[in-house]
Amino acid sequence: MPGQEWLHAAGVVAIWATGAAVIGWLSGVLVNWLGHHGDHRLLVLLHQRCHYPWVTLLLVWAVYTAMPEVNDVTAAIRHVLLLVLIGAAAWLVVRLLYVVEDLAFTSLRIDVANNRRNRRVRTQVAVLRRLTSAAVTVIALSTMLMTFEPLRAFGASLLASAGVAGAVAGLAAQTTLRNVLAGLQLALTDQLRLDDVIVVEGEWGRVEELTLTRVVVRLWDERRLVLPTTYFVTNPFQNWTRNESRVLGAVLLHLDYRAPVRELRAEARRIVENSPLWDRRDWVLQVVDSTPWSMVIRVLASAADGPSSWDLRCEIREQLIAFLRTEYPQALPRSGAAPVSMLRPVLDPASGPGAGPGTGPVAGPGVDGLTVVTFPSRPRAGRGIAATD
Repeated sequence: MPGQEWLHAAGVVAIWATGAAVIGWLSGVLVNWLGHHGDHRLLVLLHQRCHYPWVTLLLVWAVYTAMPEVNDVTAAIRHVLLLVLIGAAAWLVVRLLYVVEDLAFTSLRIDVANNRRNRRVRTQVAVLRRLTSAAVTVIALSTMLMTFEPLRAFGASLLASAGVAGAVAGLAAQTTLRNVLAGLQLALTDQLRLDDVIVVEGEWGRVEELTLTRVVVRLWDERRLVLPTTYFVTNPFQNWTRNESRVLGAVLLHLDYRAPVRELRAEARRIVENSPLWDRRDWVLQVVDSTPWSMVIRVLASAADGPSSWDLRCEIREQLIAFLRTEYPQALPRSGAAPVSMLRPVLDPASGPGAGPGTGPVAGPGVDGLTVVTFPSRPRAGRGIAATD
């Protein structure tokens, strides 16, 4: 190729590239201006997400179009440009999918009280966006392979339905594909959603991220628990917001049988009704169980969501314990054995001061460091031990 023809070709390529760059820059400025001055959320997202892939696509397309194919060198350059052009196009399509996802998330807010439907749709949109992005990537790679003559048959087979079915069947036993299928099952069957409150592996937290292969749970102490999606289709877990975001929290108290249930119920009512965490719907105090040493009182109170329910339970528990400690200390549970200083012998008249030796109480070591008081003399009616208050 003569030198003048090289200069002419380079000049044409430079002109095309400059024109494409100017068009890309002007289109970006125009879209950004219209988006911010006209309050168009779509235009703002398009500029933020798609400006760079759009300019890259224009530049590569301009250079590819202007580049003449006169020898092996220019043919190789055009081939490389074609590969870059396919990659830029796929990049732009993936970015457009992000724009669609962002628009959907804008209208599907989860910072409202009744957000179950919005969380379900957001989860499905996010999973479908990831799946579609993966499909676009596979199609772009297959198209790139088809530009090579020796690999054209292989690239075409990936695009054919039989080829895709064979690839899926061949990889079905792989862990990655199992996770992908499990992620689709979780999203499309509404088993798990973004921002769901769950208890898994003994930890309480919220679903922060749900992808095709993993689930990230933000725990109550800001740690992150990362689990594969297959875990949630093969193991049981608690979903507190499966049907609605409202949560009914429970507080259990083990109290002495002398605890005044009526007064305790009145105090619990006052605590719940004065708490801003209660959603003004349900609450109850009941004696739900009994043991030989104590009775079990349960307080149920509803809250708008999981974190509010946790804080409400802690508030009820703290204030009820403080109320009992101040007003009815005898209602708090006691140990099964009392110290020796609290014990007094209850003797019949015959075991009084003149009853003779060996008839008084004797203190000795007991189990777990407790002191056991016994009477060495033979048992008589009315003899025993009583614990003083």
